[in-house]
Amino acid sequence: MVVDMIHDFVYGKFGSERAQRTVPCIKKLLTEARKKGMPVIYLKDAHGKGDKELEVWGEHAMKGTKGSEIIPEITPQKGDYVLEKTRYSSFHETGLDGLLNKLGVKEVILAGVTTDICVRHTAADAFFRGYSVTVPSECVETISDDAQCKALDEMKRLYNAKIEKLDKVMT
Repeated sequence: MVVDMIHDFVYGKFGSERAQRTVPCIKKLLTEARKKGMPVIYLKDAHGKGDKELEVWGEHAMKGTKGSEIIPEITPQKGDYVLEKTRYSSFHETGLDGLLNKLGVKEVILAGVTTDICVRHTAADAFFRGYSVTVPSECVETISDDAQCKALDEMKRLYNAKIEKLDKVMT
């Protein structure tokens, strides 16, 4: 699952070099997942006027705008799934849980931004729904080293997430 690798979070309003440096790692993860026949699911913020998140962060990733588009370096391919979301968790009113059940998924591998917000909330909801959670550490990023370490530790400690190097995840 690729969380919020969209223009506003990689290059736009909330973009950063930290987010940009995950791109080659996520590309590698996606290539390996597809080779192994694993489903690839993109979750992307696509807000409308009045969405609750806008009260906290202001206008961003507005549905139908460039800000909400998945970055071109990891464009979805035929057979991939793209779900829009309006909250931090990729499970909130997106149909994700039903899709995962239909596909027979028992473990989710999370990549994307930001580690301490959308990735973490998605990991929590995955755990609460009974999925095993794996996070390749090079495939997620946030605003600082401290926030990154804290978020990875919390996912490991609170949600039993496996925090692994990408090469180990894909073996």
